[in-house]
Amino acid sequence: MKKSICILALVVAPAGALAAEEKHSASHGAAHDMPGMRHDMPGMQHDMPGMRHDMGTAGRPGDPAKVSRTVEIVMSDDLRFTPARVQVKAGETLRFFLRNAGGSEHDMAIGSSADLKAHAEMMRAQPHMKHAAPNMARVAPGRRGGIVWQFTQAGTVDFACLVPGHYEGGMRGVIEVR
Repeated sequence: MKKSICILALVVAPAGALAAEEKHSASHGAAHDMPGMRHDMPGMQHDMPGMRHDMGTAGRPGDPAKVSRTVEIVMSDDLRFTPARVQVKAGETLRFFLRNAGGSEHDMAIGSSADLKAHAEMMRAQPHMKHAAPNMARVAPGRRGGIVWQFTQAGTVDFACLVPGHYEGGMRGVIEVR
């Protein structure tokens, strides 16, 4: 009986963490009303050209009820994602289950290489900026988070950690959409 309860807790806890993350994202929906991505910080709202909900080849926010599969991504202090390469079919909706195995904050942002590089540069200039976008999740040390994303077109989509210095340190990955 005790073993069954422990196993149930291991199954339910990650789902609860992702549900809490989705509820948090949904409660910040007002930040998504602009054509570009906004960053919420007192006195600082940023519209990022190219970082929109409908992001062309990058896709769009996915419907959690239509998730095809879950991919766990581990973020570490050696500035790496594991795995750093993910394959997906065009039209597929993935739930990225993000686990921060490090001692510092990490995030995952999905977008084009050019958009992610521009955003990383902006983050270096304004490191305390807070994000509110469906293509991103910031995860505290030892915690979990998630992104639900639909990949709408074949091609290559990038992901990266935009915490200042992490992108430059090589914390990047690729999603191959077939």
